[in-house]
Amino acid sequence: MTRPLRVEYPGAFYHVISRGNAGSAVFVTGRDREKFLENLQKAHARFSLIIHSYCLMSNHYHLLIETPQANLSQAIQWLNVSHAGYFNKKHGRNGHLFQGRFKAILIDADGYLKQLSRYIHLNPVKAGLLSSPDMHAWSSYRAFVGSVPRPDFLTTERILSQFGNSEREAVKRYRNYVEGVDIKALEDPLQNAIGSFILGDSYFVQWVKETFLSVREDQREVPQLKELKPRWTLEDIVKSIGREYNCSEESVRMRGRKNNDPREVAIYLAREMSGKSCLELGQHFGGVTGALITMTVNRVSRRLASEKEFAESVNRVKRRIFNI
Repeated sequence: MTRPLRVEYPGAFYHVISRGNAGSAVFVTGRDREKFLENLQKAHARFSLIIHSYCLMSNHYHLLIETPQANLSQAIQWLNVSHAGYFNKKHGRNGHLFQGRFKAILIDADGYLKQLSRYIHLNPVKAGLLSSPDMHAWSSYRAFVGSVPRPDFLTTERILSQFGNSEREAVKRYRNYVEGVDIKALEDPLQNAIGSFILGDSYFVQWVKETFLSVREDQREVPQLKELKPRWTLEDIVKSIGREYNCSEESVRMRGRKNNDPREVAIYLAREMSGKSCLELGQHFGGVTGALITMTVNRVSRRLASEKEFAESVNRVKRRIFNI
């Protein structure tokens, strides 16, 4: 199983979903749910988590959380292991309780926090279990609208602040926002996630790519990176390099001339950005071997690490051509 991509940084927001192994229940009794919320409170204190919304279903749970520290994986693993230990002992079972690794969608809070909170709170209604989210005792909705006291670990201010200046006004508008929607037409905001792990506008996605993903090389291990990294055709790359260095496309493509920086940079960028194999690149760049392509890429990599002016030049080319 490929491991999911995790981008963790202080102040990040996530929609976390963790499901029972093979669809099995992770909550059977009310006490199971109470115990999970007790552990959630401990995780809130132990890992400084900020819990913005939650909903416990029978075979999975949803959390909308903020991590002041870059510790999402550590926190959720602790939470799941704690609940699994309790649940297995309580119900006389062995083995994995949760299905593999939990799912975490990194979100742009400004654009999606209230939408995801609504979707999480409407989960029981969407599933046809209840007619109103206010009837579900195991979500944060009733605390949002004042039906029950707010637990210490739950923060409602960030979301409610988007609905009014006074608490009374905000609660009323939030209730209308949640309960006034056509449940049949309600769409899962997560279906718009890029690479199945990031939800936000183009500026947010680009910021994440530039800040956290540009140094990731483990594409085979993390397939989501392939969806985030642009793919350019070899023709586009050669043509752009020719324009950038004011040389012919033929001189970029053909072998033979020594100290041909445009050609070497083109090979390096093609290996990084096109998704083509070294064998395919060798055929395109004058019929050379894949081993020679690898040697060229390694040579450029060494120069990037040791020659400041060359590195600045290549980075300038990347920004102009690929907008990264």
